[in-house]
Amino acid sequence: MSTTQIVTLAVIAVLLFWAVGAYNRLVRLRNTIGNAFAQIDVQLKRRYDLIPNLVETAKKYVTHERETLEAVIAARNQASTAADHVRARPTDAGAIGALAMAEQALGGTLGRLMAVVENYPELKADETLRELSEELTSTENKVAFARQAFNDSALDYNNAAQQFPTSIVASVFGFKEAGMLQSTTQDVERQAVRVQF
Repeated sequence: MSTTQIVTLAVIAVLLFWAVGAYNRLVRLRNTIGNAFAQIDVQLKRRYDLIPNLVETAKKYVTHERETLEAVIAARNQASTAADHVRARPTDAGAIGALAMAEQALGGTLGRLMAVVENYPELKADETLRELSEELTSTENKVAFARQAFNDSALDYNNAAQQFPTSIVASVFGFKEAGMLQSTTQDVERQAVRVQF
């Protein structure tokens, strides 16, 4: 075997080892995204389980606010379905976007429900409702922390998949860009709240 052949084989072996290493790194990062979403999913499921109890408690007091209560349950079901789609494909940017929109709609309907609660002093004073509201608030905080961990994982994966020369391996093996979870999608909603006296 000539020196040229030995050098060529050595270069091919180094490139092959590098490609395998890059592929395995991308797989590990993609799996980290799946794990990060699993942490969000636990908190979302907890929230989705709390919402029907909250609505049932409110039903005792606000019988003529049926549309609001039904809107909350409908939004909860849509968000739950969107979360199921992300669970199946945690790096799918389209599924992540649909979940973000569904969560935004759920947040809006929950906000309307809480506004209704404010108009009913006896409901506002209900111990069960207060406990459920506190649990819901605690869960919302956990979702926010888990969302940050998910976005950090997605960023690491996207950076690895887009940086040269690993981008070549990502392109060849179909590693697509992972979506990021955002709490809001409209610029108006991102503006800070202004307090006026």
